[in-house]
This record gives sequence, C-alpha cells and structure tokens, in this order.
Amino acid sequence: MLLAVRWTRLLMVVSAAGFTCAAYAIRATMDGPIEQYSGAALSAAIVYTIVIFIWPPISPLPAGSAAITYCWFIEFAQLTPIPSALSQRSWLARQLLGAQFDLIDVAWYPVGVIPLVAAHWFLRARARSRTEPTPALTP
Repeated sequence: MLLAVRWTRLLMVVSAAGFTCAAYAIRATMDGPIEQYSGAALSAAIVYTIVIFIWPPISPLPAGSAAITYCWFIEFAQLTPIPSALSQRSWLARQLLGAQFDLIDVAWYPVGVIPLVAAHWFLRARARSRTEPTPALTP
C-alpha cells in the first residue's frame, strides 16, 4: 500500500473521530436547533471521511456526491418503519440510522459536506502543483 494512501486513511480516521467528538460535545452542551442541525452536518462530514477512507484516490466532487446521496438515502429510509424499529432495539442503530424523518436534515447534509469538498479540492490542486514540473524558462 502506498504511503500516501496510508496517511490519507489515517487522516480520515482522525477526522471522523474529531467530527464525532464535536457532535457529541455539541449534543452534551447545547439544546435546540443548533444541536439538531450541527448533528446532521457533522454526520454527513463523517460519511464523507468514510468515502475517502474506502477509496482514497476519489475526486472531491464524486466523494461529496456519494456522501450526500448516502445521507439522503438514510434520511428518506426513515419514512419507512424499518429504521425506527431497529433504532428502538439498538443504540448503535439509532446513531447510524436515526429514528424519524426530518426534512430540515436533508438541507443540512450538504452543509457538512461542501466545506470538505472545497478543502479536498484545494489540497489536491496544491499537491498536484507541487508534483508537476515547472516549465523551463525560454529566453
């Protein structure tokens, strides 16, 4: 495995842990809309890190699209009784699937992903510019 892939995966694990800690810290210290909306945005950010962990060479836009699509799929699945039933039986299922549909969450998932897509794009462009040879100056 390439060293860059290992570092990328390590960074994604650390990022996901940081987003998780931030989400639980906000949940523990705040109440109301900030808790709810930040939870949706941070969970989408965690999904983005999982996408990058699984496939490190993926481009930012497909990674962001995959993360948002997955979050929307899970949210709309909450319109069925399955996630709610699983969430009643398991704390982990409740964390992963939620319990009830909330249309506002659908709007907040991109809020958690778009800044990561922008940062990913910037870092990729910066890394690419460092590895590309500079053209020779012609007189």
